[in-house]
Amino acid sequence: MIIASELHAGMVIRVEQQIHKVIEVESKAGAAKMGGVVRTKLINVRSGRTWEPHFRPLEKLEDLQLERHTMEFLFADADCCTFMRPDTFELIEVPAAIVGEGRTFLQSGMQVPIEFFEGEVIGIVFPEIAEARIVNTALPSHSQHDSAWKEATLENALSIRVPLFVAPGEMVRVDIKTGRYVERAHGDRRRVA
Repeated sequence: MIIASELHAGMVIRVEQQIHKVIEVESKAGAAKMGGVVRTKLINVRSGRTWEPHFRPLEKLEDLQLERHTMEFLFADADCCTFMRPDTFELIEVPAAIVGEGRTFLQSGMQVPIEFFEGEVIGIVFPEIAEARIVNTALPSHSQHDSAWKEATLENALSIRVPLFVAPGEMVRVDIKTGRYVERAHGDRRRVA
């Protein structure tokens, strides 16, 4: 058991017999006799629906322990992604809804941690930033406009906006959750996706 004021993003809890993953937590202190409130944003791991309940800071919640295994991505089809556990060669199909936004950054052979609860996949832990190559964009321009952007298509078919100085064929770093350009990828960094 855990009290609501100790919740943090990434935890998995059971509320009303449903398993939820904590996405966001915000604690508000109360004034005088009024108690505070803990605002949360949760996602149901089975249905994928989000829920934003409020809890009292000392309210007890059931936190769940997860197993985490690093697995190798093999391939994807319309409905699911297939991963292999390298130590046992066991294949696991993960529904696209559970894979989420990071699906477009998966490449064959990529190693990602997968979270399990009671043998069931409940989530994939993607890095916040991934690298991808630009396959199509306008030629670079080194103008005085630092805030000007242009359209670019990545190797995974994702379309993003990049600064004017970025050229086709360059590696860029992209925020997986928002799909936004972060910076050019540097050669000394390890490629994530």
